[in-house]
Amino acid sequence: MATTAKRSRTKTTRRPSTKPRTAARPRRSGAASPPIGNAVVGQSGGPTVVINQSLVGVIEQARKVAPIQRILGARHGVQGILDDDFVDLTRQSMATLEKVALTPAAALGSVRKKPSRDECLAMFETFRKHDVRYFFYIGGNDTAETANIVLEIARAERWPLRVVHVPKTIDNDLRVTDHCPGFGSAAKFVAQAFMGDNLDNRSLRGIKINVVMGRHAGFLTAASVLGRQYDDDGPHLVYCPEVAFDEKRFIADVKRVHKRLGRCLVAVSEGVHDKRGVTIAEKMAAKAERDAHGNVQLSGSGALGDHLAGLVRKAMPGMRVRADTFGYLQRSFAGVWSEVDAKEARLVGKDAVRYAMTARSGTVVLKRKRGKRYLCTTSLAPLNKVARLTKSMDRRFINRAGNDITPAFLAYAAPLAGKLHPVGRLRGM
Repeated sequence: MATTAKRSRTKTTRRPSTKPRTAARPRRSGAASPPIGNAVVGQSGGPTVVINQSLVGVIEQARKVAPIQRILGARHGVQGILDDDFVDLTRQSMATLEKVALTPAAALGSVRKKPSRDECLAMFETFRKHDVRYFFYIGGNDTAETANIVLEIARAERWPLRVVHVPKTIDNDLRVTDHCPGFGSAAKFVAQAFMGDNLDNRSLRGIKINVVMGRHAGFLTAASVLGRQYDDDGPHLVYCPEVAFDEKRFIADVKRVHKRLGRCLVAVSEGVHDKRGVTIAEKMAAKAERDAHGNVQLSGSGALGDHLAGLVRKAMPGMRVRADTFGYLQRSFAGVWSEVDAKEARLVGKDAVRYAMTARSGTVVLKRKRGKRYLCTTSLAPLNKVARLTKSMDRRFINRAGNDITPAFLAYAAPLAGKLHPVGRLRGM
């Protein structure tokens, strides 16, 4: 990845494939034969601890199917396609790939870019040049939107391109799917971070506020409760975007918990908003920054935590009050991942290729099977069911007062985060 873009660009001459020419899985009745050509894979949006598991899954499976001749990795997603900037993934050793799979963040580099129609047309010139017939794009709902735009233009141009979106997001807010690869590991990080902060808060009592990622959905903020092991463990208050945030009620809640325990640990989503739907962070910003997809930038600042801490200090003079913003740490923290999450992230990458052989295009989704034992399978859904859309956390996961999480969420999220670090207490303490 240290080579320059000019030196790393892929030549137009097709080299003979050295991978085994195994047959593709049987096609659905009436499905068109998979086209023969090359594949492009890219990564987009906020990275995760397990996003490279999906990348390796795509590469591993693509090597096994005859119609895919070469696998090209687009550096920084669609920007790499526009710049004709690829790395050849066809002959990467499995030893290298397995190390990459365990490495956080996007190995190919990521991007937040929504291509215009003209840029999509320019991308097709690159596809034609490299005989690309398959496009695998790993990312969240904005990435699915980009994949859908590419697919629509491919159809208009009558270019036989199969586009499969490979899901990824720590926010867990993609529609159709039960959950998203990336969430389980981030949930584990958040849960264990709150476990540590709870012990710190218990040692040196005061008010502690932690701001967690989550624009529209509170899944990750809710994961803060997974580490509770004793009745007085924090977080004692949890605020998610699914319920309107009231500053006066927040102060009353903090005072009530502090009176009972002599301390209070709070989890609050970066996307909390007032009853009109305006985020508190946006209200504080003189001019809200937005990304290419029109999303207000909520992360990367401690302003919300500082604001809430200020409200507490004003209401409780002399109180020890602190605030932290987890920010990007929860996205790609090395060494903290869920085994279930890593396994499923690899699975959706592999199955993206399998579906490309048996169907045309779509987004891979995870389906949880009913029963006491946790088990998930995959299926393929239309891209337009996920593109640009988000889902919120089920209201049954939040208590009636809107300041805590219910046992129903624990049953949903615990298998995804997996085993957490154990803690102990001295007798009498």
